[in-house]
Amino acid sequence: MAVLAVVALAWLLYWAKPLLLPLAIAIALTFLLVGPVRRLRRLGIPPPIGAAIVVASLLGAVTLSGALLAGPATDWVERAPVTLRQMGEAAARMRAVVDPEPSASPRPSKRGVAQAAAPAAPDPISERIATEGLTITRAVIGRLVSFSLSAAATVILLYFFLTSEYWLVSRTVEALPRRRARALLLGGVRQAQREIGIYLGTMSLVNSALGFATAVCLHLIGLPNPALWGVMTALLNFVPYFGPLAIALLLTLAGGMTFGLGVGMLAPPAVFVLLHAVESNLATPWVIGQRLRLSPLSVFLSVMLWGWLWGFGGALVAVPLLLALRAACRRTRRLKLLCVYLEGGVAPAPSLRSLMRMRQIPA
Repeated sequence: MAVLAVVALAWLLYWAKPLLLPLAIAIALTFLLVGPVRRLRRLGIPPPIGAAIVVASLLGAVTLSGALLAGPATDWVERAPVTLRQMGEAAARMRAVVDPEPSASPRPSKRGVAQAAAPAAPDPISERIATEGLTITRAVIGRLVSFSLSAAATVILLYFFLTSEYWLVSRTVEALPRRRARALLLGGVRQAQREIGIYLGTMSLVNSALGFATAVCLHLIGLPNPALWGVMTALLNFVPYFGPLAIALLLTLAGGMTFGLGVGMLAPPAVFVLLHAVESNLATPWVIGQRLRLSPLSVFLSVMLWGWLWGFGGALVAVPLLLALRAACRRTRRLKLLCVYLEGGVAPAPSLRSLMRMRQIPA
């Protein structure tokens, strides 16, 4: 029954993505942006007006960034197929050098001459792309419409959550009959709010600094549109493990477009890998500290799970959902063992004598 319940829950999360993903992103952004709304309320500004100011500021920043970076992004997308074809041709040449084909006979027969004079057969891939162009266009338009609806739902939910955050928490706590349950729920919600808000705010600053440093270094080595790559670095770095890998691959493609298919194409990804190594090993652990550190295995599994269920949006909210789960496990006696696996840090290996003593202690 437990296995069937897990399968049913995974199926529900997968098919309810259009409803649950905007809800999860809006709640995570609420934990990040509720602080400015509270400060505006202390200054005498009502929560509805304060939430409208915060949401409008966020939308303005996103719209301005998209308008400034739309042109360079379109230029890179248009140039990408040519570079990919050149990379494919270079790989084919290398394969021909390693494994050369048998040379043709010096005196071709009349049948071979007739076949050579005959027109080449049409490429089935080109024909398929030409015939399915309308289908691809419809799919792209459908994706854009779905993304627009999800983005609009996220913004509307974010506004309502920022407006009624205190009311929702207080009414939920009042609905519980037991006093201990109220204290546990309120403490868990506040801890999740605090940790998720600190994590998102800290990672926003760290990723912004990483994106700025990446843009400056790419400008120094001569890569065009460094601001675009800086913004993409700051955004994709929110996804642990897979985000930096995607940035490195994209910078390798950009290096091939700019510096040709040689050693120079490895300069942009090498710069990013060096900066990311400094950020992930020195800056982020020092800024976040031990309080918000999670187990690397649990973070990797969370990103894989939510990325499989909800795509890129699920990978973005994987770590905030993991922090919320840890906050719930800390206040639930049956989930204490799971909380141990979610915690970060490396514990010293216990000796055999200590393990034997632990087995003698009654539960």
